[in-house]
Amino acid sequence: MMDEKEHIFRLLEQVAQALSAMFPKNMEVVVHDVSRPNSSIRHISGNVTGRSKGGPVTDLVVRSLHVEGNKCRDSHNYRTTSSDGRALKSSTVFIRDREGEVFAVFCINLDLTDYLNASRALEMFTAVTSDFNGQGRVETFSSSISETIESLIDQAVAKTGREPSTMSMDERIRTVAELGNSGVFKIKGGIDLVALRLGVSKCTIYNYLKKIETDQMAGRI
Repeated sequence: MMDEKEHIFRLLEQVAQALSAMFPKNMEVVVHDVSRPNSSIRHISGNVTGRSKGGPVTDLVVRSLHVEGNKCRDSHNYRTTSSDGRALKSSTVFIRDREGEVFAVFCINLDLTDYLNASRALEMFTAVTSDFNGQGRVETFSSSISETIESLIDQAVAKTGREPSTMSMDERIRTVAELGNSGVFKIKGGIDLVALRLGVSKCTIYNYLKKIETDQMAGRI
């Protein structure tokens, strides 16, 4: 006879298949069995992060369970970034048994690349060149320096008009140049966050900065 946990796992797998079928290109739904962290992915529908059945649990799940234990809270619609720089919208749901112990995790990842590119293409119809005073300044009131850096990255990406994962190398270099002009790389952690968002290594960012400096000295930009 099937036990309760196995029954719930199979129900979660059915829901995962149904959800991913709604957005077959852009959505990934994962069912984790937390009793085996090294190979926790019991089921995966869709392919957004490149993972497969038998893959390990994520750092977010490990950290949540370690810090909060069975009291860990679900997280909905938070932003993550794939290893190749694609922007994702994610949700994580902790599944408990009758005693309140977390035994499974249900995760949804939606690749926003196509939608963000479409949004940027539509911006040409709604864009304005300045504010009321003709200054055209944008200010974001952030609660952390990471949010400030993220806001500056968003503004630089918007000028390119394409999401980082679909940018050419020249477009990435122009974005890095824009970020350099905004002072991002003078902030601790700036290079790390830019590299993550652009889907490249820190070494690549340094190489871009060297190329930009060389081009500036030669008068090419």
